[in-house]
Amino acid sequence: MAPSDLRRPYKRPQLSDQQRRRELSLKRQEQSRDAELHARRLASTLLSLPPEQQPSESEPEPEPEPGSSSDYDLRDASKLKGPEARKWFAKQLMLPEWMIDVPHRLPHDWYVLPRPAGKRCFVVSSDGTTISRQRNGTILHRFPSALPHGSRNRDGSGPPSYSILDCIFHEMDQTYYVIDMVCWKSYSYYNCTAEFRFSWLESKLAETKARDPPSYYHKYRFSLVPWYDCDLSGLHKAYTGEVPFVKDGLLFYNRHAHYQPGNTPLALVWKDEYCSQYVIDTDNKGQVPSHQQVVLELQDDGKVTTSDDPPVVFSCLNLEFIQQSGLESGCLLRFAIGDGGLTIVDGKLERADLHYLGKSNRARAFADTYSKIMFQNMVRGSPLRIDDLVASISSSVDGASIPDVEMICG
Repeated sequence: MAPSDLRRPYKRPQLSDQQRRRELSLKRQEQSRDAELHARRLASTLLSLPPEQQPSESEPEPEPEPGSSSDYDLRDASKLKGPEARKWFAKQLMLPEWMIDVPHRLPHDWYVLPRPAGKRCFVVSSDGTTISRQRNGTILHRFPSALPHGSRNRDGSGPPSYSILDCIFHEMDQTYYVIDMVCWKSYSYYNCTAEFRFSWLESKLAETKARDPPSYYHKYRFSLVPWYDCDLSGLHKAYTGEVPFVKDGLLFYNRHAHYQPGNTPLALVWKDEYCSQYVIDTDNKGQVPSHQQVVLELQDDGKVTTSDDPPVVFSCLNLEFIQQSGLESGCLLRFAIGDGGLTIVDGKLERADLHYLGKSNRARAFADTYSKIMFQNMVRGSPLRIDDLVASISSSVDGASIPDVEMICG
């Protein structure tokens, strides 16, 4: 890329209100309370939920009872089953939105991390055992570990406590890659900034032998995902640097963000063909469909919406069609986006050319988010490229000299 390109003002059509919601999220987190109580109850629930919650493809799932809500108290969550259990657990992790609008002040307020491919999960150590649970609530592993009170060895002294780590389990090297810390020795980090959590995570893990090779009292290795300031140098390291895991895109964290359960615009995921094997979504046969497919939730009034809060309306189904098809409110439905595509005006969806394909897989807990749909749509037409991120970072460096950094792919 020519030097003049690096200094050009960064400008793409606005596709959402992602920046406005980032600002609102930063303000809203100042009002957050009872983080320690939430953490304590979450640890108890993660340890006590029955092990089998995954639905069988041959058995229909029970429908949610009328009036039921996914906003359960943590003390009641261990009683949940089926889709309600999966919805509750998925909302406990801090889930990134997809980057469709480049954040303001990217080199000043954000970190960037290479994202390991694998299974996202909570890892909880307490009372001499360690349990990892996936987004749907199912137990991935129950094992001894070198985390605090994670095994019944002679080093498990001290007062009872629990720790909760946000991890990605990488199957190829049987390693838990830690991307965030929720609790450590019963101390909650919910209301701490990402800047604080990341630095303390590194020091706390160093106090244990969790990063050592597997042993009798430590079945799986834990490893930190490297994080960098999102300047040109940091972006280059995250994007092209060698890592011991298969990379599946990049993660971006706002350094001021607290740990917020559920989807948040203060954490973002981005990928391209160089840093991920799976950029465009595939169908159930592993093939890229000719038209983009989306999953939306059917509402009482026939509208089909995303899983955002508040949800984004994509279309409205005819009530007669709903009755003839045997569909009910809350169903997750799969659609294809036709040749008419998506019409965006001033960052808001105005029209979507949707074609109904059928019900979604039972294992799904949520509809797609708006950011995921838009990211997938952009990938098929006008993707947000690494050069765009470089240009955005460069234009944010007011009056500073710009390092000569190239994103060499391959």
